[in-house]
Amino acid sequence: MVVIRGIPPKLVVINGDPDAEVGRLMPPMVIDLGRAEDWRDVVHRAVQVLAEGGIVAFPTETVYGLAASALDESAVERLLAVKQRAANQPLALAIRSAEEARDYAPDMSPLALRLARRGWPGPITLVVDSSHPESLVGRLPLKVQQSVSPHHSVGLRVPGHPAILDVLRMLAGPLTLTSANKSGEPDAVTARQVLDAVGNDVDLVLDDGACRFGQPSSVVRVTKDHFEVLREGVVPEKTLKRLASVMILLVCTGNTCRSPMAEILCRHLLAEQLGVPMEDLEDRGIIVLSAGIAGMMGGRASPEAVEVMREYNLDLADHETQPLTEPLVRNADFIYTMTRSHRDAIVAQWPGAADRTFQLATDGSDVSDPIGGPPERYRTCAAEIYRHLKTRLETMEF
Repeated sequence: MVVIRGIPPKLVVINGDPDAEVGRLMPPMVIDLGRAEDWRDVVHRAVQVLAEGGIVAFPTETVYGLAASALDESAVERLLAVKQRAANQPLALAIRSAEEARDYAPDMSPLALRLARRGWPGPITLVVDSSHPESLVGRLPLKVQQSVSPHHSVGLRVPGHPAILDVLRMLAGPLTLTSANKSGEPDAVTARQVLDAVGNDVDLVLDDGACRFGQPSSVVRVTKDHFEVLREGVVPEKTLKRLASVMILLVCTGNTCRSPMAEILCRHLLAEQLGVPMEDLEDRGIIVLSAGIAGMMGGRASPEAVEVMREYNLDLADHETQPLTEPLVRNADFIYTMTRSHRDAIVAQWPGAADRTFQLATDGSDVSDPIGGPPERYRTCAAEIYRHLKTRLETMEF
C-alpha cells in the first residue's frame, strides 16, 4: 500500500489500520468525492499514488476503471496481474484531449480526428495505428508498449469524468486504463463493486456513486476512411455514423442572407456532385449547416434571400437562424466565412479551429453583405457564393 502524507484526513474514509506496516495486505484508501471539501487535495492524492507506482480506481461516465501510470513499467505489470488480463487484450491509454491524440497516432485520419473531436471527452475508445516513428507510444517503457500496442495499434480514450481528467492534466504522461474488475467478471459500476472485485489489490478508490451510463465505452477501430465497431457500448453505431459525418459550416454575420444562401447552395451542389437527392446527403455522411457570428436563435431568412433562392429552385422559407457556438465550431470540419473579419473573429475566439476555418473565396476577397439592398444585389451575392462554392467543393475529399 502506498502511504501518503500531508493531506488532511477529514477528506478521506480509510478502511483498515492506518498504522499498519508498509507492505502488509490491507484494504485501499477510499475517498468519497461527494463529501470531499477540497477537490485539489483529492486530485493531488491520486496523482501521488500514481507517481509512486500505485493503482487508482477511478469513476468514469461508463464504468469504474483501474489506472496506472503508463510511464511506470512495474505499475503496469502490476495492473495486468490485478486484472488477470490475457496478453492478447491490450490496455487502453487515457489521454488528456482530442488534440493530444496525434502525439500517439500521428497518422490519424480525418475520420478518426472527427470522432475524437466530437466524441471526447466521452464513452468512445478509438483504436488507431501507432506505428508512426514519431508516435509517443514508442517512447513508453518496452513492456508498457507491449501491453498497450502489441500489434502496432493503440486504443485511445478521453474519459468524461472530471476526476480522471484533472489527474491527467497534472501527470507527465498518459494512464493505462482498464475496467475495474477481473477479466471475464461483470463491470463495476459502483465503488462498492470495485472493492468487492479488486479491493485489496489497489491503493486508492475514488467513490463517486453509480456511473452515469453503467456500461462500457464503445470500442471503434478506425482506418483511413472506415470504422469498425469492435465492442458495442454506450454509443450505438447509428450515432457513430453521424459523429463520423463531414460537417461543412457556412458563417456570416446574422445568418439571415449570405450564409443561409450558401448553406442551401452548398447542399444543392453536393447533391449534384454525388448524384443523390439533397435530403440523402446525411445518409452519405455529409452535414451542411450555417450560422451567424451575431445571429439570433429562431429568426428567418430575409425575404430577398428566399426569393433569390427560389430562382435557383431552392426553398429557403423554412430556414431558422442560429448563432455561432462553441459546439458548432468544435464539430465542423470545414468552416467557410463570408469575409476575412468573420474568419479573424472565429480564430480569435477559438484558436484551435484556425486550420479548419477559411474564407469562402479562395482569392481572399469578401462576399459583400446585400442586406438592405435591392433584389439585384442579392442575385449578385448569390452568384458570387455559387461560384466560390463550386471551386471549394471540386477539390474537397469526402
